[in-house]
Amino acid sequence: MKKAILFFLLFAALYTKAQKLPDGFVYLSDIDSTIQSELRYLTTNNFIGKPIDGYHKNCVIVTKQTAIALKKAQQILLKKGLCLKIFDAYRPQQAVNHFVKWAKVLNDTLMKQTYYPEVAKSTLFKRGYISSRSGHTRGSTVDLTIIDKKTGKELDMGSPYDFFGISSHFSYNKLSKKQIANRKLLRKTLVNQNFRPYKYEWWHFTLRFEPYPKTYFNFAIQ
Repeated sequence: MKKAILFFLLFAALYTKAQKLPDGFVYLSDIDSTIQSELRYLTTNNFIGKPIDGYHKNCVIVTKQTAIALKKAQQILLKKGLCLKIFDAYRPQQAVNHFVKWAKVLNDTLMKQTYYPEVAKSTLFKRGYISSRSGHTRGSTVDLTIIDKKTGKELDMGSPYDFFGISSHFSYNKLSKKQIANRKLLRKTLVNQNFRPYKYEWWHFTLRFEPYPKTYFNFAIQ
C-alpha cells in the first residue's frame, strides 16, 4: 500500500511539472535556466494586492521564439555580470478579466499609495492602464528588468515595476544619469533581439512578428 501511495505521489508531481502547453509555447527555464523570475501576479505584491486568477506557480511561459530571443539577450548581459529578471510574461485571459473586474470596484484601493498614488482609479480604463485585452495573453510580451548577477539586486530604473504614472514612461527625464543609462541598457538589449518597446512602460517589450498576433490564450500558469 505504501509503495502504491508513493508511486501515485511521484506520478502526480511529474504530471504537474510536465503540464502540456499549447503548440508553440515553452517554459522559459527549459530554454534558459539562468534567467530569474518573480511573477508579481502570483503574489500580493501587485497593484491589486492579491494573487491574480490563473497564476499558480512561479514559472515563466512564453512562445518558443520569445524564449530564444530572451536567451540571446541574457547571454549578452551575463558577460557584463548582469541578468534578466521576469516580472510577467504569458498572462491568461482570466487574469486580464480579474483586472477588469477589480477596476470596476472603485472603493477597492488597497495598493493605491504604492502603485497609483496620483491616478484616480476611475480613470484607469481611460488612461489605458487597464484593458479587456492584453498583448501578454498572446504569449510573446514580457515585463522585465535587469539585476546584478552576484547580488540579485535590481538595477535602479527610476520607478517601480507596474507603477501607474509618467515616471514609468521611457522618455521621462527627471531621472539620474544612472537611471537613464539603466533604462537604455534594458531597451537596447531587448531591441537588439527584435523586441518592440512600449514607450509608456520601461519594462514592457513585445517580440516583433509574434507567432500568435490575434490569439488570446487562457490556460493557467502552473
